[in-house]
This record gives sequence, structure tokens and C-alpha cells, in this order.
Amino acid sequence: MKTLKARLGRAFVGVALLAGATTAAAPVADAATPPLQAIVPVPVSVRAVTGSDHTLTANTKIYTQAGSAQAKAVGDYLAGIFRASTGFPLPVSDALSGTPADGISLLLSGADSRVGDQGYQLNSTSASVVLRATTAQGLFGGVQTLRQLLPGKIESSTVQQGPWTIPGADILDYPRFGYRGAMLDVARHFHPVATVKRYIDQLAQYKINNLHLHLADDQGWRIQIDSWPRLTTYGGSTQVGGGAGGYYTKAQYAEIVNYAASRFITVIPEIDMPGHTNAALASYAELNCNNTAPPLRTDTAVGYSSLCISKEITYTFVNDVIREVAALTPGPYFHLGGDEAQATSDADYRTFMNRVLPMVAAAGKQVVGWHEIGKATLPATATPQFWGTTTSSTEVSNAVARGSKVILSPANKAYLDMKYNSSTPIGLSWAGYIEVQDAYNWNPGAYLSGVPESAVRGVESPLWTETVVTPANIDYLAFPRLPAHAELGWSPWSTHDWNTFRVRLGAQAPRWQAQGLDYYKSSQVPWETGSGNPGTCSLPAWDRASVYTGGATVSHNGHKWTAQWWTQGEEPGTTGQWGVWRDNGTC
Repeated sequence: MKTLKARLGRAFVGVALLAGATTAAAPVADAATPPLQAIVPVPVSVRAVTGSDHTLTANTKIYTQAGSAQAKAVGDYLAGIFRASTGFPLPVSDALSGTPADGISLLLSGADSRVGDQGYQLNSTSASVVLRATTAQGLFGGVQTLRQLLPGKIESSTVQQGPWTIPGADILDYPRFGYRGAMLDVARHFHPVATVKRYIDQLAQYKINNLHLHLADDQGWRIQIDSWPRLTTYGGSTQVGGGAGGYYTKAQYAEIVNYAASRFITVIPEIDMPGHTNAALASYAELNCNNTAPPLRTDTAVGYSSLCISKEITYTFVNDVIREVAALTPGPYFHLGGDEAQATSDADYRTFMNRVLPMVAAAGKQVVGWHEIGKATLPATATPQFWGTTTSSTEVSNAVARGSKVILSPANKAYLDMKYNSSTPIGLSWAGYIEVQDAYNWNPGAYLSGVPESAVRGVESPLWTETVVTPANIDYLAFPRLPAHAELGWSPWSTHDWNTFRVRLGAQAPRWQAQGLDYYKSSQVPWETGSGNPGTCSLPAWDRASVYTGGATVSHNGHKWTAQWWTQGEEPGTTGQWGVWRDNGTC
């Protein structure tokens, strides 16, 4: 856990943000948002084509690029989602020549050059839907957008009633940053393979392409290491709170890696060192400077553990772990952790990293580490990951000066384990509360001093699991903030706008409900119910052009609102500049 000693103070200007810090009832959207105005992350370019809507039927076919097994796999993935909810057969076959005149086509030819290796273009007409990309990964990203052009119930696992209509459109889309990640801590509370796969599917929907797995910490070791078997059989035997813990066999870890790859997600393993190592120290006495194994820990304290920097057995151990984990991991990265090494002197820290960094390179991987690794002399290929709550870091700016690129995970913006507000039932608050608007309103390209956008590899959303025990806990903390971070990583900064984003985010609700996703219903977001608007008031609807005096009451987004003083153009539920409307609850 990243636990800055000083808790972040929060100063609110006037009462403008007061509504975002309360537990007011979540607003309900007046009407469904048109699909082309409801896509998350928002595409680079969307043009509606009127009169060209395309409807899926029992006769619809899916065509994929002839000769491409990867394109065929994307077609099968798409068909699997749509078959469950529509009941249609949706056969998948090669596009034999040219562009098919009907159905849905996934093609690796003819795409605009701007799409690069992750983008796509989508053209839908009454006759057909054509997705083009230069890679299967680009097609997969386009499929996620295509899902959002259909009603939310398309995500259901049981057959639903149509119609299944895709609006006529021309979409061109590609990412702002190549790296868009999420981290899941399985060390504090162990999460089995099925839970990780479920999270992978959720990440894929929002074009996240890296899963950082925090596999070892003071409270548990979660990956089988053949040369040091007690790491799992003993070091993985418990977790925060004293539960049974658990670990992944090599076969189970490979299952996760392969499943992620099928969703074009790269797994990045993290073995935190030289601190955060109590589970290892408890498993093997010889890793301790005093040759005495400490007891297993099930609390959430940090900063007290360290591998013994002066002992050669430490480096044998580290090299064995890196070698075995790297051999299981086809992706290019290995995360060394390196944070909160408070029990290791700076001199010892540098000695340790100078020995270990070449081991990662020898295993064929590039180093990633929490930003403290910048205290060592890093190769230009190394990636520091910033987790602080300030907007400057000497370690990061020094690494950037040496040629490194940076992953941004500022704890007071990107940490999914922070509470939304003081009433949130789970989560932590040492970095402050993070409501949805807080998670969305920051610019990764201009966040850290001395770090230009060109030096930013991307954005990552860490989810530490001190309080996270079940899949529902993951849902609640990750959604709706994870899609906000996904948009920061994917969409052009020129499209960034909270007021339009909150509407697009609210339109995701029927989709999440169909998937059984237990999201947090923030009062900052006008959530769509997927079944019309059950909260219609008999009061007159709010009108942006009208002038309201104190005491005037209107209906808006399924709630009754009372003006607290004179207002015009200040939308209820967004608080305006001074919070001029009082929410009197649902109709």
C-alpha cells in the first residue's frame, strides 16, 4: 500500500463541490442518451449518417479478414457476446474478397493510416457494418465501441428482446497514449483466477491494454516459485485479516496471462523489493540479516521490511524469482516495486538496484518500478511509475532527463482503493476522497513538472486490496472511476469535458446492470435506468433559458430541485459555480 505519512488535506472553494462529497441519491437521466453521444472513451471523430441505421437480424453474418487467425478470434469473441443476448446464430466466416455487402466485417485492410497499431475506423450503413484496422488489436478496440452502439442489454447472458439497431456512423479512433493500465493487488487479499478473468473482461471493454498484477507483499506471496517453494506454501498461506490466503500455480498464472492476451491485454508481474517483503522473509530465515524469520503479518502496516542487502543469498533469491516469473510472462515488462523501502538506507537501496536491474535485462524484460526507483541510475528503457500526491518528483524528472518514459498513477487521482467520500463503506482515505469528477479532471500530459506529454507512456489505475475481498468490492471501487481513467488514456485532450463525460458515463449503467456489475451510483452522474424514466415529476421541467428565483421548484433528471437563490443556466445536479440548486430527492 502506498501510504504517504501526511494525509492529504482538501480545500473546497465555496460550496461548488459540496454535492460531489455527499451521499445524495444518484440522479436519473431524463431519457436515453443517443448511442453516438454515449461512447466511453470518446472517439477521436464521430460523424452521424442519418437514415443509415443498421439492424441485426437472425440472418446477420460476421466476416473476418481471410487468412488471419487473430481477426477470426476477434470475430468469434464478438459473436459470443451478441449470440447470448440476441439469440441469433451469427456465423463467423472469412471475407472472401473485397468488402462484404452485408453483415459485420472485421478487416485488416483499407484503414486510415492514422489508426496506427491500436486504432480503428468503423462505418455503419443500413446494409452493413465495416470495422477496419491495421492489427487484430485495433479490430478488438473497434469491437468495444461497436458494443456501445447497441442497447445495454446486448451485454446480457440471456436472450433479450430487440430491436438491435446500430446507428449510421463514420468513426475514426486511435489512442492518445499507447499504455493504458490497471493494477490489481492480489497480495493483501488473494483473488482467484476466475475473479481476475472477470476483471480482465471489464478492463477490455474500455480499451485498457495492460494488467499489472501485484503478486507479492508483506501479507502474502502469490506466485509459485519452484526454486523457493515455501514462498507460496508458507508465505502465501494467509492475508490481511488472517484469512486463508492462496496463490497461483504456474499453470494458473499462465491461464491468466493467456486469457489476458486473448483480450489484447499484457500482464505485468510485480514482485515488490527490497521492501514489502515480509512474506518472503518469514518463509526463508536466510534472507534476513539476523538469520531469523519474522512471523507472518496480516495487518496493513508498511515500511518495516527489507531484504538483507549485504548477503549474497539475497541476489541468488532475487535472480531465481525474476528468472522464473519472466519465463512465464511473454510481455516486455517486469515490475520491481521499489517503493516505501523505509527500512533500507538510500545507499543500500542503490546497491540493491544496481545488482538487480541487470538481472531484469538478462531475463529479457524492461524494468518498471514505483517512482522511488529513480533514486538508482536507471537505463533509458526503465519506466518509473509515479504514485505521489504532489505534481513534482525529483526521481521522475531525473529519470525523464535520462530518457525514461513515465506511467502516471497519482494516488489522489488514480487510486481506485480511495473512498469516494466519507460514507463509502469500503476503501481507504489516506490520499483523500476521489469522487468521479476528481478521477476525471486531470491532464496526464501536463501533470508533473518536468514531464512533458512526450515523456508519458500512459496512465494506470491501481486497486490495492486491504478492504477488497469480493468481486463486488472490485466493481464498486473500480466503476465508474476506471472508465474515467480509461478516457484520460485513450481520448484526445481536446475532447475532455466533464459535463459531456458524465452523461456518456451515465449511459453505461444499463450495460453494467446487464453484466451484473455492482457499480457505485455517484450523485455526480445522471444514471440511465435502461427502462425509460420512472422518476418523471409533475413539476415543470428545468429550462436552461429560464430565470429562477429562490424557492422556485422544477424537475430534472428524475429529481425535484429547489432554487436557493436567483439562477439562470445553472443545471441542477452539476452544482454550477455556487451550488444554486437543492436536491429534494427522487420524484
